[in-house]
Order: sequence, then C-alpha cells, then structure tokens
Amino acid sequence: MKLVLMGTNDFVVPIFDAIKNAGHEIMAVFTRAPKPVGRKKVLTPSPVHTWAIENNLTVHTNINEYSYSPDMVVVISYGVILRDNVLSSAPVVNIHPSLLPKYRGPSPIRTAIYNGDKRSAVCLMDVTAELDAGDIIMCREFEIAENDTNDSVEKIVSDIGAKMLVEYLSDTARYPATPQVGEPTFTRKWTGNDEIIDWGCSPIQIHNLVRALGAGRTKINGIDVKILETRIADGKLKITRIQPAGKNPMDWNSFINGLHGAEIRYGE
Repeated sequence: MKLVLMGTNDFVVPIFDAIKNAGHEIMAVFTRAPKPVGRKKVLTPSPVHTWAIENNLTVHTNINEYSYSPDMVVVISYGVILRDNVLSSAPVVNIHPSLLPKYRGPSPIRTAIYNGDKRSAVCLMDVTAELDAGDIIMCREFEIAENDTNDSVEKIVSDIGAKMLVEYLSDTARYPATPQVGEPTFTRKWTGNDEIIDWGCSPIQIHNLVRALGAGRTKINGIDVKILETRIADGKLKITRIQPAGKNPMDWNSFINGLHGAEIRYGE
C-alpha cells in the first residue's frame, strides 16, 4: 500500500517503523518544522523528522507542500490541522489515545492521568474535518497504573497503535468503521502554570499532577523546586525525586540533607 505518514512526537516513531517494516511504500513523511531547543535555542528537528531522514524518506515540514495521491494517509500526533487538499486525496486514518468520544483534542494522555483514570484506550479512526469526530475502526483498551506517567503511557499507546495499524493496513476491508457513541469531552493544551502545586489539594491529586505533567513546581523552605517524581504511601504523598532551581535532579533524601535538619515548609 502507498502511504503518506504525518506525525511529530517520540512515541510516533515506533509506530511508523512498524508500518515501514511491514513492507508498505512510504511516499512521503510530513512533520512539524524544527524548533529551538535548550538554553542555546538550537534548531532541532522533530523525532519523526530525524527518523524519516535516517530511513531516506522524503520529508516535508509544510503541509502546504502536500500534493500526493496515496492509497491512505496515516496521521498520529502531528499537531497540524488537515485541510481539504489532504482529506480529499485519500482515506485518512488517525491513532487517538483515548476511549472516544472521551478526551478529544490535544492532550488525551495527560488529561487521563491528571484526572486519575484507571483505564484508557487506543482508537484507530477515520479523520474528518471535525476534530477527533471520525468513525471508529478499532478500539483497544488498556490499564493505567497508579504510578504510570505520560511517558510510560505513551509507550503503551505506541505498542498497541503499531500492532493495530499493521493489522488494519494488511486488510482494511476486514474492519468497517462505526460512528462514535456518546457525548464528547475535550482536552486542552497544558501550560507551565498548570505545574504549580496547590498544597490544599489531596495527595493523590498532587501525585496525578506530577506524573501527568512531568513536574510540579513549588517552593520548599523558600527554595524554588520542581518535584519530578512522587508516590502514594499509606494515603500520604511521598516525594522521591526533586530538582532545586539551578541544580541537577536529586533524590528526596539528598535534598533533605541539604536543609540541615530544618523543619520542612511546603509552598513557602
């Protein structure tokens, strides 16, 4: 099958790799343009961009350059709205990591973790002009463990999504699409302000924030810190990894030792 692939993020790469290894012809890859990264603002290509170059594939960073007529377009975590020039060129399918119509939009994994969901799903769906509203081709559920993070759930989604797409592309006629059922809910983009910890929240809410967003920002004894990893033990929040401003990440005990016995004050 002749395919055009569209994606940007890390977890997309193993899925695209599985598609390529299944023997499909990849006509082109579309991804987001390189972005400045780090303190030195080094212009850095996306993981999908790097993968395409390593595999000697034609890669585009501008959707306006699309002029292909493939058998199918596969879109995963691309981050660009598709227009008629793509949608009318071929069937377009998408991997979306939620139990649709729940959590349409840009952050279904982070939102599920933040909300403390214990289950989610990977849906293979048709792409339509309306955001994440297409018919469902396949849907496979999975569990979210108490200490799963955005990164670990992305790995689960990547593994499931790769198997689903390889299976589907081998015989698309076997999997008729069906409309989504139920009222949709929508996610949003998270910002740095969302990382600020409200110590009036419950331990599990703070734990969910840290594992969803990758860090919770606060002050401890007047020191600006990022809390990088937590656990829940006997209903209480246990900080296991932390990064004081201007320093490298460290374990909690090393941070406490640096306070020289001072009483711990959270949020001040």
